[in-house]
Amino acid sequence: MISVYQLKPRFQALLRPFVRRLAAAGVTANAVTLLALALSCSLGGWLFLAPRPALFLLLPLWMFLRMALNAVDGMLAREFGHKSRLGAYLNELTDVVSDAALYLPFVAVAPFGWGSVGTVIFLAGLSEMTGALGPMVGAERQYDGPLGKSDRAVLFGGLGLWLGLAGSLPEWIFWVMPGAAALIALNIANRIRSGLAQAAGGKT
Repeated sequence: MISVYQLKPRFQALLRPFVRRLAAAGVTANAVTLLALALSCSLGGWLFLAPRPALFLLLPLWMFLRMALNAVDGMLAREFGHKSRLGAYLNELTDVVSDAALYLPFVAVAPFGWGSVGTVIFLAGLSEMTGALGPMVGAERQYDGPLGKSDRAVLFGGLGLWLGLAGSLPEWIFWVMPGAAALIALNIANRIRSGLAQAAGGKT
């Protein structure tokens, strides 16, 4: 299934000149990772405490910038010698925390609620854990879709844009969350299957 993640190489090529300047200035991959976490939690907390529709227009903008920062920290780590054991932990853990912080404000947005949004948050975290477990079975880190991290950013950014422009969401949009949960569950199964196949010498 096509995923936004497949566009990552082109996105990285556009960012590479900027990343070179950051590296020359002494900016580290971990600093970029922690900046993205701090801004994600700040925006998520603000929207949760003050869920005014117009403020949700900030969400698609930040989702795009966050994807850029995620690409930047990865390029700094791989291409400029910033890889570290701490960075590996931060890369996985901050993504899960940031996702949860940015999805959480939708519990206060009708027709959603704690049950539907909470399920997506839980499954999103489980999906990333499943992907990160690949190396433990002798495979690579798994990124299979559908509805991986980048796709979820598009989904929630789109919901934020709709809410910000329209002022409310229609009742039928409630079914987006159960649909997202089902796709993430399939994502988890795909990551397990791909990891096992890769570890056994098969094709992912």
